[in-house]
Amino acid sequence: MTPIDEGLMRAAAIGIAATAVMDLWLLLLQSLKVPTLNFALLGRWVGHMPHGRWAHDGIAKAAPVRGELALGWAVHYATGIGFALLLAYAAGPQWLQAPTVAPALALGMVTVAVPLFVMQPAMGAGIASMRTKTPVLNCVKSLANHTVFGLGLYVAAFAASTFFS
Repeated sequence: MTPIDEGLMRAAAIGIAATAVMDLWLLLLQSLKVPTLNFALLGRWVGHMPHGRWAHDGIAKAAPVRGELALGWAVHYATGIGFALLLAYAAGPQWLQAPTVAPALALGMVTVAVPLFVMQPAMGAGIASMRTKTPVLNCVKSLANHTVFGLGLYVAAFAASTFFS
């Protein structure tokens, strides 16, 4: 395996692990009765895209898509892998060998732009959840979720550098 292939595989594994850390966080929130994203709705949104439907007045009111829950989970993990690959590219291969928390945390926090400025508007919630009853709370929850993802990137990278070097 070439060093590039090894770096890509390591970054993908880091993305999967960081997304799993975020999912554990979401499970904790759910256990505390804090509403979180329903991944079936993410799958529904993505499932409508091949038919030319990118934006909805309210994704929950849109027609269900076959396999939307599985699709939502797949998109969720593919996105986590994509963000980890972006981090590995931006921080460089030396970061994969000796990760530091700042780049991972910064990327995690920056990724909150995707739900706030792409997903929420396209799903009918408006920019930064402005069409919801609690936009500020929703934005804070999104930032917290993506901060946890960033910490997950660091923890996963640190574990990979420790155990697989």
